[in-house]
Amino acid sequence: MARSRASLRRTAAVVAIGLLLGSCEPTEFLEVTDPDIINPADVSSAAGANAVRIGALARLNAATSGDESLFLLGGLFTDEWNNGDSFIARQEIDQRVITIQNNFLTTANRALHRARLSATQAIKLLNEFNPTGPAAERAEMYFVLAFVENLIAEHYCNGIVFSTVVDGAEQYGQPQTVQSVFELALAHADSGLRLITGTTAADVRVRNVLAITRGRILLNLNRPADAATAVTGVPTNFTYQMLHAITATSNQMWSFNNLARRYSVSTNEGTNGLNFATANDPRLPICQGGDAACRAIGVTQTSRDDLTQPIYVQRIWPARESPVTIVGGIEARMIEAEAQLRAQNFTGSLATLNAARATVTGLTPLSAATTDAARVDQLFRERAFWFFSTGHRTGDLRRLVRQYGRAANSVFPVGGWHKGGNYGTDVTIPVPMAEQNNPNVGGGAQTCIDRNA
Repeated sequence: MARSRASLRRTAAVVAIGLLLGSCEPTEFLEVTDPDIINPADVSSAAGANAVRIGALARLNAATSGDESLFLLGGLFTDEWNNGDSFIARQEIDQRVITIQNNFLTTANRALHRARLSATQAIKLLNEFNPTGPAAERAEMYFVLAFVENLIAEHYCNGIVFSTVVDGAEQYGQPQTVQSVFELALAHADSGLRLITGTTAADVRVRNVLAITRGRILLNLNRPADAATAVTGVPTNFTYQMLHAITATSNQMWSFNNLARRYSVSTNEGTNGLNFATANDPRLPICQGGDAACRAIGVTQTSRDDLTQPIYVQRIWPARESPVTIVGGIEARMIEAEAQLRAQNFTGSLATLNAARATVTGLTPLSAATTDAARVDQLFRERAFWFFSTGHRTGDLRRLVRQYGRAANSVFPVGGWHKGGNYGTDVTIPVPMAEQNNPNVGGGAQTCIDRNA
């Protein structure tokens, strides 16, 4: 009986396989739907437009604190981070001798453009399929555009390229100057602000983040008075954050510094660098690998990943899931302080800086600087500690060159590099070699119009 049941099961299986094979054409095995391809019809609805909007925010996360972005790489290029491993591509960023083949910068560049393109697509879809939906949702997409474009212009050389996708086909962009990209970012911030006419919590949140971003862009355009006007009324305690989780996207400053030890907080890097790791500033709590404070957050190793030097560990974000403020009300106050400084209102500028410092326990008031150069140094040091590893430092050093007349070798790290040899002279990040696929860029070893600050 057992043998008969087994025989019946085998017969049934053969028949089933025969029916399955008989119902398929040979080509059907080659026509499986690719799950990575999203057709326009898949998002041609209010729900689809919303999905693209959420996707744009996820890509903004990856372009900021959710991946090895310019928040880390820009800090490595300046004086916020030292390279702590043996990867050549990271070393050339740290040493300021960047090649256009640099794979880490290529990946970061793609993340920025993916966020930009997703936001552009979301605006179009929301306008078409949900035109009466919350204005803040469309306005936030303009924030993504303005923030990403400004971040790119702060870091990259003249020759920035923004390509687009029209009806599923890539439309190659033309190289643009940094100035023109700042102006594009400003136009997008203005477009977002025009949409916000309500007073809901979402309206207020998006209006604030757009106002601060607009102020930041205006500073880059050397319009400090307009920048201060742009941020008027933004609360000092406002924050716009990227969120992270144990089960999703990790905080990458934590991952690359605290966990992997590929980055170490810098101190007095290359003569001109600030003493981030040793300043004992409560805005940037630091421990040295293996000490009691580091062991309390799980960092027991005493050296960097390359085993050559001690590791300094940030404790702003002590866990994988720590959120990161990418835009905040403190930035509004720093914009106001800089505008006051530029207007020769030294007393007002110092008062604004000290009012911001009063929000942090353990920070004492600053004393008045007595020379113009010292006042500028004081302001930019405050910005450096408020905005550590959030994509501000490269733009600030470049502004010191462009707007304040500082020599590049007086603001960027110089002299002997900490792993041997000397620092290079780069003051911008080049457009990646991958952009040479764009016929408007052309071939050759250079992708920039120029590498000026």
